[in-house]
Amino acid sequence: MAKSYIPVLAALSLCGVLTAADGTTAPAKPGAPATSGAVKKTAPAVKPIVNYNIPLWTEGTVPLAKGNGPLDNPFLTVFEPPVGKRNGSSVIVAPGGSNIMLMYGAEGMDIAEQYNEWGVTAFVLTYRMSPTYGTDARSLDGKRAVQIVRSRAAEMKLDPEKIGFIGFSAGGGLMRPFMATAGPGDPNATDAVARLNSKPNYLAFVYGAAGRAMPGESLKDYPPTFMVASQADTGQSLPAAQLFMDLTKAGAIAELHLYEQGHHGFGSGFGAPEFEDWMPRLEHFLKMTGFLPTGKPATVVAANAGAKQ
Repeated sequence: MAKSYIPVLAALSLCGVLTAADGTTAPAKPGAPATSGAVKKTAPAVKPIVNYNIPLWTEGTVPLAKGNGPLDNPFLTVFEPPVGKRNGSSVIVAPGGSNIMLMYGAEGMDIAEQYNEWGVTAFVLTYRMSPTYGTDARSLDGKRAVQIVRSRAAEMKLDPEKIGFIGFSAGGGLMRPFMATAGPGDPNATDAVARLNSKPNYLAFVYGAAGRAMPGESLKDYPPTFMVASQADTGQSLPAAQLFMDLTKAGAIAELHLYEQGHHGFGSGFGAPEFEDWMPRLEHFLKMTGFLPTGKPATVVAANAGAKQ
């Protein structure tokens, strides 16, 4: 199969119902007499949680578009926690995949589901791929994703000041360029979404290219930043260490975890002794910086474990 079709198939796999339960008839006790006209009791129906897509732009208005197919129209896929668990925080998840595909499982759905366990609404970003699109288009996708979530804050009962952005590998590489220009929207824009601030309130680089500040970029106003990689993955660990030092010198909030053993692409890390505690460390970071309510740790969702318990 040509690589260009992989993102489409991955995106299609996200559509539809994540979990659903139907009301069932309570079974009669063995030997119980039949009662004419009796109403059978049923268990209360559980409202299904459905994931759905939100396009970043309306069709035909995507900037730098080179076509109008599925790969030319970036979008967000929504993963919502149960109603009683939501705390108003949200996060945009940018999977990796060398910019030619997206790793929707280990770096998309698994991460979104863990955030849901923390009460956070997650938005998995399908951004534009190489070789058709470059960094300039992906930077626009990243900033627009933040603006879209902010535009839905009132409707979805989200806090517009608690929007995070977590990127894996190439998804982390997407973050650094767009953060150099993220900020207040254009007050004169005819598009209401474009008037909103495009800067996320916190960042997480997961074996995602970090590195030095870009020309004209001020790190003193950088949002709280969490970084994690394995030491041996030097293409990611050394840039993360560099950004950590630069952020610390600038007086910004940063936390860095480098694992002595391991490799690139460990996803959620669940089940891998080298990295299985990195998401609980992220949860702690988010509590300490005010993006999650403090309290007992949330349940850890095992990756690829099937239905939630």
